[in-house]
Amino acid sequence: MRRSRALMGTIFEIMVVGRESRATEEAIAGAFDEVARLEEMMSEWRPASQISKVNAAAGWSAVRVDAELMLVIQEGLRIARLSDGAFDISWAALRGLWNFNADDPRPPTRAAARAAAKLVNWRDVIVDERARTVMLKRPGMAIGLGGIAKGYALDRAAEVLKARGLHDFIIYGGGQVLVSGQKGGRPWRVGIQHPRRRDVYFAYFSPGAGSVSTSGDYEHYFVKDTVRYHHILDPTTGFPANASVAVTVVSPTGLAADAIDTALFILGPTKGMQLARRLGIEALFIDPAMRVTMTDGFRRDLTMMPLDD
Repeated sequence: MRRSRALMGTIFEIMVVGRESRATEEAIAGAFDEVARLEEMMSEWRPASQISKVNAAAGWSAVRVDAELMLVIQEGLRIARLSDGAFDISWAALRGLWNFNADDPRPPTRAAARAAAKLVNWRDVIVDERARTVMLKRPGMAIGLGGIAKGYALDRAAEVLKARGLHDFIIYGGGQVLVSGQKGGRPWRVGIQHPRRRDVYFAYFSPGAGSVSTSGDYEHYFVKDTVRYHHILDPTTGFPANASVAVTVVSPTGLAADAIDTALFILGPTKGMQLARRLGIEALFIDPAMRVTMTDGFRRDLTMMPLDD
């Protein structure tokens, strides 16, 4: 059974192995409803969401949040600390600089980007775990959870399916998947998209259980004067990170995978590989010259085809 729903600014899709039944339909619907519930809480695009209230109070007040939002924010801050700020949930102060959906998109000036980047600093996200409050230290700061909330939503959707007795499934959410069990008596196989050829996969592998997440410069971008500008921004410059073309990671949880792939993309293959090994996760990097670098564990069961631009 395969069902899909538009959620969190992308398409979530659930595929369950087993006989079609009303109970399975209800379980899938319940999983989608769980993602929708989290979107209401964690989307900064929704004025009434908890994260929007945190952003609105930037510089003057702490805001009490639900335990789940606190968990996601704390995980984001943990990855920020480990990556020395390559991943930074306060990146959303940069959002107004870029519009990748404009009819004639243009990059901002370097001066405007530098000014906005001064408001990006994960250390200025003040968390009081006991009071369960979050405060942004300076006016103009903003949290954006687009690089981590979908991963948590995948985890929660999987828990809903398992609670209903379903264990063989795969869930897609944007550039991330979460797998459980098997498909037809064999492990699920996941493809890695070619960064320059739409709907073409250059590698396949079986991750077992857990989540596979990819960050690439090909999802939201525009080209101006032969330069590709994409949506994965370096928090220190306000401009797109340029050390990677795509990064794929495998992690036991969707929450961790969603944040880590962004951090590794911004760090690039050399520094990113060091962090991946420190975290004990598998990672595959494609650099701007289309060279592929991967951790040793990633090579198991990895089937590759030629990768050329």
